[in-house]
Amino acid sequence: MIRIPGELGRDLCDPGLGMTRRDILRVGGSGLLGLSLGGLMELQAKTKETTSGGPGWGKVKSVILLYLQGGPSHLDLWDPKPDAADNVRSVFKPIPTKIPGVNFTELLPKLAQVNDKFTMIRSVSYTPNGLFNHTAAIYQMMTGYTTDKVSPSGQLEPPSPKDFPNFGSNIVRLKPQEEPMLPFVMLPRPLQESNVVGKGGTAGFLGKAFDPYYLYPTGDDMDLSKMDRIKVDDLQMRPEVFSHRLRRRAQLRTAINDAMPDIDKAVAKYNLNEYYDRALSLIVSGRARNAFDLTQETDKTRDLYGRNTFGQSCLLARRLVEAGTRVVEVVWPKVANSDNHSWDVHVGLEARMKNQSAPMLDRGLAGLFTDLDQRGMMENTLVLAIGEFGRSPQKGLSTSGNSNDANGRDHWPYCYTCVIGGAGIKRGYVHGKSDKTASAPDENPVHPIELLASIYHGFGISPETIVYNHLNQPRELVKAQPVDRLFA
Repeated sequence: MIRIPGELGRDLCDPGLGMTRRDILRVGGSGLLGLSLGGLMELQAKTKETTSGGPGWGKVKSVILLYLQGGPSHLDLWDPKPDAADNVRSVFKPIPTKIPGVNFTELLPKLAQVNDKFTMIRSVSYTPNGLFNHTAAIYQMMTGYTTDKVSPSGQLEPPSPKDFPNFGSNIVRLKPQEEPMLPFVMLPRPLQESNVVGKGGTAGFLGKAFDPYYLYPTGDDMDLSKMDRIKVDDLQMRPEVFSHRLRRRAQLRTAINDAMPDIDKAVAKYNLNEYYDRALSLIVSGRARNAFDLTQETDKTRDLYGRNTFGQSCLLARRLVEAGTRVVEVVWPKVANSDNHSWDVHVGLEARMKNQSAPMLDRGLAGLFTDLDQRGMMENTLVLAIGEFGRSPQKGLSTSGNSNDANGRDHWPYCYTCVIGGAGIKRGYVHGKSDKTASAPDENPVHPIELLASIYHGFGISPETIVYNHLNQPRELVKAQPVDRLFA
């Protein structure tokens, strides 16, 4: 048994290690946090950057994905068609925006005043693989790959270690963290359709070291004040660990050098001290805990985003990026196929969008762009707001096997709208154009995986970078090219 003498706060392990190579490499934050931070940082340091170039290359330092889980109706938000037939035209009136000739509906008055800060893509489009179900579309958007694991009910298998990684996991692996800060955070709820929870939201075959930090406050989806009860207990030093472990078990590296020189030589290339110190510094610095403390913001700023789960999640995303987080994914705070606050408007479209989901989106997203711009953070922060698909132009039509009332809209992946801005993306630009009923792109269709390729490109990562799956087979990050015309 190796005894661990030394100074305060150097390492976090028990003295009686089995001293396998794997055990040594596990040392770090994993025992304390359950996050495998030491392993994460070690693996990140072994990655190699690829080189490319072109507009927007390497401009992005952080990305905020606002995932509008459920599929918002583009005709009732961003792309109104007031001259279309009654069974297509939105019940909501069009309003002008800061861009001449570009209208939103009356549901988005705040975003209409800030759309000179971002790009709208009105031609997002893909042909679905299998059924028009949320989970298959979510998986494609988050990983860049489709799956054939679609059952007749439209559901997929639960998350698996064989899954393709979430794009955020790829980014934090290829762009290691430089500050003592959580590299990848997902909040305030998991990706979900019915009983399939978390599909597309893990590191998959990259391993759990690259999973996001999941911040899911307690309370159900209708609890709009749940962000006031954030708990990050695993990011603070437990008193018993600090007093009884760290004081007695410091300088593990020195002890290993003295007692196990052969093993030390075998793992020398991993720079264990560096990884362990970085994992520990995340905990003792308090940087992450401070970032999660929304009470540090003024009432004015909190009101800017909206005092609800989505708005405060957007504010927290800004705080995390400001503190050094690479990737933040804000999942719409309602399960995909549900009523009340959900975008899945098969029935009750008018009341649900007008009174629930649209006001939260309008205030939260407009507040985020306004705040980032005022703070000078738009220069290196990329923001993407997108759902897994849009809604059917024809009301009452069944496209997915679901029932729809006379004003309801079903799933529609063939044409919809997203918003992207910051980090070299053009301001006040509309990319693509939908046809007269917003059924299909008239110009410049953009596949969702091309947006992932654009995100990788913005980080200075070639979309063609090879990763190896669970069978050690080479796979591209995404089989797509960036949309160059989005970048200034």
